[in-house]
Amino acid sequence: MAMSASTKKALLDVALFVASQAAACYSQTPQWMLDSYGSGQRKDVKAKPLDALKKMGHTQLKLDEYEKTIASEIIHPDDIDVSFSDIGGLEHIISSLQESVIYPLVYPNLFTSSSKLLTAPKGVLLYGPPGCGKTMLAKALAKESGATFINIAASVLTNKWFGESNKLVAGLFSLARKTQPSIIFIDEIDSFLRERSKGDHEVTAMMKAEFMTLWDGLLSASDRILVLGATNRIHDIDSAILRRMPKRFPVHLPDIDQREKILTLMLKDIAVAPDFSIHNLAHLAEGLSGSDLKELCRSAAMKPVSEYVRQADGDVQVLMKSQEEGFKLRPLTLMDFVETDRTTVAGLPDRARIDIDDDETLDGDGLS
Repeated sequence: MAMSASTKKALLDVALFVASQAAACYSQTPQWMLDSYGSGQRKDVKAKPLDALKKMGHTQLKLDEYEKTIASEIIHPDDIDVSFSDIGGLEHIISSLQESVIYPLVYPNLFTSSSKLLTAPKGVLLYGPPGCGKTMLAKALAKESGATFINIAASVLTNKWFGESNKLVAGLFSLARKTQPSIIFIDEIDSFLRERSKGDHEVTAMMKAEFMTLWDGLLSASDRILVLGATNRIHDIDSAILRRMPKRFPVHLPDIDQREKILTLMLKDIAVAPDFSIHNLAHLAEGLSGSDLKELCRSAAMKPVSEYVRQADGDVQVLMKSQEEGFKLRPLTLMDFVETDRTTVAGLPDRARIDIDDDETLDGDGLS
C-alpha cells in the first residue's frame, strides 16, 4: 500500500528531529564525559596540592579548576632532599644564583628600595651537556629559596580540546601570582618552547603566545615570578623565549678539580682503602659527567657486595643472617673503579674510557 505525501512528510520530519537530537547529544558528550571521568580524579588530586599550599602558608586561596590542576605540580621544599651543599664543582653558579636570583626574588625590599634595576630576572636558563647537574641545581634552588616551586611539564599544559591549553597556561601564571614569590621550572624547555615556524599546529602556536604574554606582558612588571628552564639544546629554543631569560648559566662537563669535589661528596659515606686517591680517580675519569661519575661509584660499590655474595655461594640463610647483622664489606680500592681485564674505567661509554698501559703506575699526583 503506497504512503500518502503527508505521511512521507511526517516520517521525514520525525527522522530529522531524531537526527538533530542525536547530534545535539553527541556534541555535549565530551563535556559530561570529562566531568564524570575527571570528578573522581580531581578529588584524589585536590588533597596533595592543597596540603602543599597549606604547608607553605597559603590557606585562604580560592582556586578554579585550572589552578587546581596546576597546583598538583607544586613541590614543597621539605619533599626535596638536595641542597646546594650536595652539589660539587658548581660553586660559581650557586653563588651567582643566590646573589642575582634568590635574594632579589625572596627579599625584594632590600634591593628595589634603592633602584628598580635591582630586581630579580624574569627568567633563568641552565644549559649544557646531559648529566652535568642542571636538574639538581633546580632542585637545590627550590629547596634553598623557599619560594613556591611549580615543576611543570608540557603534558600538564596540553589538552585535546581547543582552548583548554590556553586556559591551563593562564591558570599556571595566575596560581604563580597568587603564591608569589614563585618559580616555574620547565625541564627540557626546548621540547616545549622550541623555535616557532609556519609548520606549528595552531594550538601549539597559541599556547606559546599565551605563555610569553603572561610571562612578560603589560601586567607582569611587578610580579615576582621566575621561569627557570633547563636544556641541552639551547639553539632549538625560540629567540623570544631566550630574550625573556637574560640570566643564562652554562653547566659544562666537570674539570679535574670539579670531578674531585663530586667524587668526594659521592664517596663520603663509603669505606675506602688507606691508599685510595680520589685525585687519581678524578684524573682517570676525564670526560665524564656528574651522572657518569655517580654510575661509576655505584658500580664500584657493588663489587665488594658481589664478592660477598659469591663467598656465601648463594646460601640464603647466610645472606639473611648477614642482612640482620650488617654486611662486613672490604673497603673500596682504585681497582674497583677500573676493569681488571682491560684496566679501563668500568661500565661507562666508550667515549669515557681511558686506557692505562701496563708500565704506567699511579702515584699521588696522578699518572706518571
